[in-house]
Amino acid sequence: MVEHARLTIDADVLPEFTACYLRTAGEQCAFIEAHTAHALSRLLHALERAGRKPADVRWIIVTHAHLDHAAGASALVRACPNATLVAHPRAARHLTSPEKLVRSATAVYGAERFRELYGTIEPIPEERVRTLEDGESVLLGGAPLRALHTEGHANHHFVVHDPALGTVYTGDAFGVVYPALQKHGRFALPSTSPTGFDADLARRSIARVLALGERVICPTHYGPYEDASVIAAQLVRFLDRAGAWVQQAAEGDEDVTEMTRRLARAWEQAIAQEAPAFGEAERRLLATDVDLNAQGLAYAADRLRATRRGPRP
Repeated sequence: MVEHARLTIDADVLPEFTACYLRTAGEQCAFIEAHTAHALSRLLHALERAGRKPADVRWIIVTHAHLDHAAGASALVRACPNATLVAHPRAARHLTSPEKLVRSATAVYGAERFRELYGTIEPIPEERVRTLEDGESVLLGGAPLRALHTEGHANHHFVVHDPALGTVYTGDAFGVVYPALQKHGRFALPSTSPTGFDADLARRSIARVLALGERVICPTHYGPYEDASVIAAQLVRFLDRAGAWVQQAAEGDEDVTEMTRRLARAWEQAIAQEAPAFGEAERRLLATDVDLNAQGLAYAADRLRATRRGPRP
């Protein structure tokens, strides 16, 4: 009988902010999420604590190519000689040819800050990458780890269904559920960061995960949790607001900068309504998410506005 287990790895500098998961099945194991190159030592230490070696890693699975999930994939692949990286078909090209991703992020952060945040991102050889279409699986210790394509946060996102452990690794499809924000009751915030946000698709993805009926969800930020329906209800309330904000903004003439500022205020007000007990510490922890969420909605609204206006003569 193969013993199946899951270990949550605190991968980020800020405690309980970004998780990776070590999935073991007998002598085989898999990592789900890779975070950044700076997390490599934490992941390998978790492997050692579980009594496994880098050579035992069969799969490295990333839910999507955003840097806080996949920037460390190349370093982890190098460290685990028998591992294959598993990704959404649309994400794989960013991992085998990361130059565009690195270039755009460097333009935002600057070269020095980029290295501080994410380390070095190298191309992953194509022969060490496997893509999964919707519903396809890889096997670990004879048990499936199944990819379900779940758009809304990004168009290259999947969740990982792990029926052997009654678990779904939800990436960002179930938002951010930081443990530090749970002191006043459950609190979850959707991630609408640039550039692929779609409220309707995000709601469908949440419904798809719920329909699996599994006991545990494991968001990357930061699980595990056993009350998926409670988390989902709050996420949908936020997504309803966000979808309406995008539609309204697309009808106006604000520039993207002003739109982003206004949407950040809207997020802050919505969070205050959902979590009136939050103080300065909670607001500070959410500040980056509020800013990114506002940017993502402004981008979506501007894109929708351009679509409605059609091509310029």
